[in-house]
Amino acid sequence: MVYTPRSARPGALLVGTVAVLGLLTACGTDSGAHSAGPATVSGTAAPARDTPTAPPTAPASSPAGSGPVSLPEATGSPGGATASAGRASTTPAAASTRCHTSELRASVGRNDPGAGQENFPVVLTNTSARTCTVRGYPGAAFVNGSGTQLGPDPKREPGTPVTVTLRPGKSAWAGLTFSNPEISGAKTARPAALVVTPPDERDPLKAAWSGGPVPVSGNSSAVRLTVLSPGTGP
Repeated sequence: MVYTPRSARPGALLVGTVAVLGLLTACGTDSGAHSAGPATVSGTAAPARDTPTAPPTAPASSPAGSGPVSLPEATGSPGGATASAGRASTTPAAASTRCHTSELRASVGRNDPGAGQENFPVVLTNTSARTCTVRGYPGAAFVNGSGTQLGPDPKREPGTPVTVTLRPGKSAWAGLTFSNPEISGAKTARPAALVVTPPDERDPLKAAWSGGPVPVSGNSSAVRLTVLSPGTGP
């Protein structure tokens, strides 16, 4: 048995204590380092970046360097509708075939009396160089020498209007009828002319009147007109 002096024992104990503490410190430091380090987990999203993402590339159909692609205008836009309406309004309208007053001459044909009635054909003749048409009823009024109307406007006899085509020099006629004033007892006047307005026109024509007195008021004083028909009379 080795005898150890009592004075050497405290030093040995101190050395042993320091060694144990060193080992404990080393173990504690190594354990802390492993627990504090970041853990790597598969599938974790990439961290957010402060820098803006790159702009998307142009579509494959757009050629490189062609600049921004213009979108077509909507077909139902108000501007498109206005443009269409404007284009439509500038399209020339088809030429009218209606006979105008300046292309016609008015005349009154021979009386064809019967059964107490006076019957005169009112004739419109195409004096122009073009073919035109008339349809319906003409306007008519008796006037005196100063142009004052005598009696009311003639009434329209029921009838079916037809379109009458007038080549240059051709005519259409409407029947003007009234009761014989000597039989009806109506008040009469002697007109100087019959003013005739072609259908759908405003300017009148004047035809000389040689048919004698006409009824202007009283019993059976009505004057009547028929629709226009081809020709110059019945």
